Amino acid sequence: MSSAVPNLDLKMGRNSRDGNDRDTTSESGSFTGSTSTKNEQEVTIADNSDPEKLSRTTTAVSASAASSFPDGGRAAWTVVFGGWCCVFVSFGWTVCIGSFQTHYQTNQLSEYPPSTISWIPSTEVAMMFFAASICGTIFDRFGPKSLLLIGTFMHIFGLMMTSLATEYYQFLLAQSFCSGLGACAIFFAANNCVGTWFLKKRGLAFGLITSASSLSGSVLPVMIDRLIPRIGFAWTMRTIAFIFLALSLVALATVKSRIKPTPNPVTFKKFISPLLHERPYQFNMLAMFFFFWGFFIPFNFIVLQARRDANMSKHMSTLLITILNASSLPGRIILPALADKTGRFNMMICVTFICSVITLGLWVPAKSNAAIIAYTVLYGIFSGAFVSLTPSIQVQLSPNVREIGARGGLSMMFISIAVLTGNPIAGALVTKADGAYTYLQVFAGLSMTLGCCFFAACRYSLEGLKRARV
Repeated sequence: MSSAVPNLDLKMGRNSRDGNDRDTTSESGSFTGSTSTKNEQEVTIADNSDPEKLSRTTTAVSASAASSFPDGGRAAWTVVFGGWCCVFVSFGWTVCIGSFQTHYQTNQLSEYPPSTISWIPSTEVAMMFFAASICGTIFDRFGPKSLLLIGTFMHIFGLMMTSLATEYYQFLLAQSFCSGLGACAIFFAANNCVGTWFLKKRGLAFGLITSASSLSGSVLPVMIDRLIPRIGFAWTMRTIAFIFLALSLVALATVKSRIKPTPNPVTFKKFISPLLHERPYQFNMLAMFFFFWGFFIPFNFIVLQARRDANMSKHMSTLLITILNASSLPGRIILPALADKTGRFNMMICVTFICSVITLGLWVPAKSNAAIIAYTVLYGIFSGAFVSLTPSIQVQLSPNVREIGARGGLSMMFISIAVLTGNPIAGALVTKADGAYTYLQVFAGLSMTLGCCFFAACRYSLEGLKRARV
């Protein structure tokens, strides 16, 4: 091995032989080394035959491999701009789900209970995550262009068909499945591409592209609320579809991967290997599962809860989704940029802890307009940081930049179960409580608390209790 990898810097688990490894490991976020023939080639040094050993093993990227990441320049920032467009039309659309829960519940689907209606936005968000494993594998093998083409067609077609829907199953098929799967392809094509261009500024880069969902989530709910009374639901959906089409075409022209795709066959054993053998990966997956279980509940139900518990006006309550998403903008950019300096897992533990505390300590007892608005602003800031940090720590746990699509897709497929079931469980809790929202709020807060605990466990599996930038 030494002849093949002459410049390999080793750092075995918590027993580092060089204190300088701490910074390079956290900066790279991957357990890799470099070869003398190819700066981008990364070699895992863990003993794969020993799962317990593998779970405690990290590797640093050597200086030559790290230098292969541009971390800036016209090409890299152009990809960030294209990724911004992708996130605006995909994840930015899903954070508007509260608008549809409220609209459907009072209009086309008023005869259905909240828990049934919530399957429409929940399934749409779940499709964003469930199909990530397929999209990730396609990205690794064929690159982003095919994903963007397929995703654009499905997303726009799904929105157009939603504009014609009148029955529950039609909304489910068009908005949840067709549009959701298309948004997934667009979103992960952008995310995976950005990860190949940045290393030291990875948190900032992901923060910038995810800021698009803050703008989208701020503008679209107001747009929907204003356009429906004037031009109707159908033409409102078509107008949004045309805007998304224009931005998707921009993304097709600008989003590209720095690394050429490698059309190698993917075996099932290799695909699930991280889930079976890598302890940090396992803890991170559990952390995201539980946090995402409660994450979308405030987005989906805070409007209805404000109207019931605080007697908030329809106009003011509708603006809550806009306030939540607008306040997430500084959280999506500033905190991830700080995380590049302080450690991305360190920052993730802090923001998830704060989300848990304010949900249980502020949202649960909130019965006034001021308290609900204060929670909305605070939750927007720190949940926004969570969204931006999620892809960067996914890449950080990937031992090979050529496998970020498949590895990230595996964890997202697992998370889709939480995303799919979170809102319906919350809706059922509201029905069980005769319309009260306390059970729903407690469920959301406890889910986020569990997620924070598993992020801490993941960080411990990487560096123990050491004061390190992780």
